[in-house]
This record gives sequence, structure tokens and C-alpha cells, in this order.
Amino acid sequence: MIRGGDIGKGTVLLIKNAPYLVVEREFVNPGKGSAFARVKMKNLKDGAVLTQTIKTADMVEDAEVNTLDCQYQYDDGENYVFMDSETFESVTVPESLNENLKFYLKEGEVYPIVIWENEPIDVKVPQKMVFTVAESENYIKGDTVSGATKPIVTDTGLTVRVPLFIKQDEKILVNTETNEYVERVNA
Repeated sequence: MIRGGDIGKGTVLLIKNAPYLVVEREFVNPGKGSAFARVKMKNLKDGAVLTQTIKTADMVEDAEVNTLDCQYQYDDGENYVFMDSETFESVTVPESLNENLKFYLKEGEVYPIVIWENEPIDVKVPQKMVFTVAESENYIKGDTVSGATKPIVTDTGLTVRVPLFIKQDEKILVNTETNEYVERVNA
């Protein structure tokens, strides 16, 4: 159990028998009445977002979650297969957990896997990742408008809109939360 006033960003709470990760927390101390925390949470099992107001003196059940650092090995068609970096045991994460995860997993890279009740419920990918441009169409100079972009496909199959000057085989930095181009990376 955790006090409402002790809840912070990154805390995992157990609500309706499901783990929720606190993504935003706002502390409010009104002139009248007791202080409270307004928290925005994301369900780690299905991705649903919930906003709740919790008085600072109230007790809330926190979820016991563990994080394992695992190296991504391969996709077997139904599961993403990882290897625990400490025990070298295989950890399988069902593809149904997050269909879009395949665009962010790179063989040999280490990712934190969130475990709840001995089951993987989330794979954390970095907020920004470097990708190689696998497919890109060339443009003709003069056919541009200020700020024009084009779609490209990365080495993992992710489609991103980038500026026209980006060419095939270049490396780019992408924000994984929004799938937006950040900058070109000079290797």
C-alpha cells in the first residue's frame, strides 16, 4: 500500500486487478479541503488511459512489478523471443501484447521487460532510436515546397515522414512515441 501523497511518475498501481503505470501526476492543494493528487495512468495490459483523483492521505494498492533487462533474439511468428541478460534463460513476449513492437526491436539490443505476476506485460523501448533508411524515393530539385516531407521505410519496416534531403542508407533519429523524424544521424 502507498499513500496518495507518495505517488509519483513511474509508480505502478493496482486498480481493478490490473497494473497501471502513472504517467502524469499533479499535486493540488486547494485553499479549502484536503490536498490531493490528480494522476493520469496507463494500463500496462491493454494500454487504456485512466485519470483519477486521489487524496494525499488515502492509501492505494501498488502493484509488485519487476523489470528484467533482456536481449532481443528473434520473432518466431507468435512471440518475440528475448534472452535474460543475467540468467541467459529465454523470455517470450506474445506479439498480441503490442503489435507495433516489431518496428522497434533490433536483434542484439537490450530492452527492459516489465513482469507482473510472472508474466511479461510490457517491453520498454527508448524514447528515441536510430534507424537506417531502407527505402526512400528521390525527389527532383525544384519540386519542393518549404518544409516538404516524404515517406520512407526503415530497416525494421517502420514508415516515417522525413525531409526531402534524406536518402537511402542514411541513419535517422526517430521519436518512438510519435513516430516522428527528429534529425539525421552522422555515423
